[in-house]
Amino acid sequence: MADSSSNGTAAPAAPAAAAAAASDPKSSFLSIYSRLKSDLLHDSAFDFTDDSLQWIDRMLDYNVPGGKLNRGISVVDSYKILKEGNQLSEDEFFLASALGWCIEWLQAYFLVLDDIMDNSHTRRGQPCWYRVPKVGLIAANDGILLRNHIPRILKQHFRQKPYYVDLLDLFNEVEFQTASGQMLDLITTHEGEKDLSKYKLPVYRRIVQYKTAYYSFYLPVACALLMNGENLDNFVDVKNILVEMGTYFQVQDDYLDCFGDPEVIGKIGTDIEDFKCSWLVVQALERANEDQIKTLTENYGKSDPTSVTKVKEVYKDLNLQAVFMEYESTSYAQLISSIEAQPSKAVQEVLKSFLHKIYKRQK
Repeated sequence: MADSSSNGTAAPAAPAAAAAAASDPKSSFLSIYSRLKSDLLHDSAFDFTDDSLQWIDRMLDYNVPGGKLNRGISVVDSYKILKEGNQLSEDEFFLASALGWCIEWLQAYFLVLDDIMDNSHTRRGQPCWYRVPKVGLIAANDGILLRNHIPRILKQHFRQKPYYVDLLDLFNEVEFQTASGQMLDLITTHEGEKDLSKYKLPVYRRIVQYKTAYYSFYLPVACALLMNGENLDNFVDVKNILVEMGTYFQVQDDYLDCFGDPEVIGKIGTDIEDFKCSWLVVQALERANEDQIKTLTENYGKSDPTSVTKVKEVYKDLNLQAVFMEYESTSYAQLISSIEAQPSKAVQEVLKSFLHKIYKRQK
């Protein structure tokens, strides 16, 4: 890879990038993507042809920067809070952003392969990458490339840092946890005949925690902690809080999929049609009588509007909206209590910033 410095430390970001981040964090974060992509397109480990350069350039632009970028930007935000109000240097802003982009690369890798496994049609308002003409199952190898770009970025910019090995270990562990969660999701929801009897709360929680919570909530904060010189072994309680927060986030997401206003949440929910192991159906199965279970069994996972309406009627008859409100209130109180028990005020602020972003989604 074309290195910007002989000792592997990062060169400064564009002038005033850190200052600009305060007024427009997303644009500032996006500016770092272009540099990281350029580094990858000049990686000396591979003799690129013009065709391969064009392919990777297009593949990256299509899959990496198109989402909300919440996970990546959270690294920068968390590191700023840990710095306790001190202005980030250009170098610190670049490094925090680079780690944030590593998480966005990880997300892109998961989504490219997940869409193939789920036979999905669209992602972020455009055709899934594997459905783009002339891409097809080349997308599987593109997913592998996306995953391999992460250690290339880390080697380029962090190999002289004392926490370099810890970063590699962190990304490897979280990737394993996420892939294992995906495996559990697939064998629970997609293997053989549709079987609602598998949809139990312990299974749901395990899928959510491993498939979503570790990489979406713990990983950004762990990256910021490592940059701040911390030992992650001292933050097991913080990890547990963030994983529980990730569960809370997914429960809320499942609720909004059914009961949220599409104009507010930005999508039309399809969990019922897709036979998802949703918190709502798990709760319904725990509370339903024989007739209601029969209705769910006959209609859950079907795409016709009549079946979807029948499922939603069962949810309303079981008053799952009130069940969610009670869950949300209890979970929020427990999370706040756990957060306020943390000895570091800065860590408390990081955790509260995550929690408040989730809580505001349907307010």
